[in-house]
Amino acid sequence: MKTSLAARRRVAMEAGPVPAAVLLPLFMKNGEYHILFTKRTTHLTHHSGEISFPGGRCEPSDRDSADTATREAWEEVGIDPADVEILGELDDCHSIHNYLVTPVVGIFPENYVLTVNDAEIERLIEVPLSHFSEPGVYRVEYWDHKGIKNYPMYFYLYGDDEIWGLTARILKNFLDVLWGVEQAGEESEQF
Repeated sequence: MKTSLAARRRVAMEAGPVPAAVLLPLFMKNGEYHILFTKRTTHLTHHSGEISFPGGRCEPSDRDSADTATREAWEEVGIDPADVEILGELDDCHSIHNYLVTPVVGIFPENYVLTVNDAEIERLIEVPLSHFSEPGVYRVEYWDHKGIKNYPMYFYLYGDDEIWGLTARILKNFLDVLWGVEQAGEESEQF
């Protein structure tokens, strides 16, 4: 994974009004890599009830995107930044709330004791990486929004949970890099 991320040219975007970062957290479980997702509580202002990666806006004290992503993961799910091995960054994306989001990929140790921030996170979702290659898990729809016609929206199913929006776009970018099927710069913006 680290080699795949290091060997590619990341697509950065011009800074938007609110810089942010998320951590795509990987960990081993039962001999297989898993991705940790969060389901946000329903009372939050943005993306309430949606599945996301730990993350948020950059603070002036953050040195870089990795610092933001790991700080937010610490605040939301209790992963100590010192326990995250940063593998690299994915392509920047704009969120519908006008954030410029830099996804950071990192691995944290197996059997890690997580501490969920109940004010922000309803529950955690641990998905085996192999799940995303199973038939029927992935679909794409083409939406019209804010003058953009046929904009691709990605969806991934895991049980009763549906991952979509910015989180699915970041996940697709990661899987494309991992599986060697990425087309650099394609569809990197989120409306």
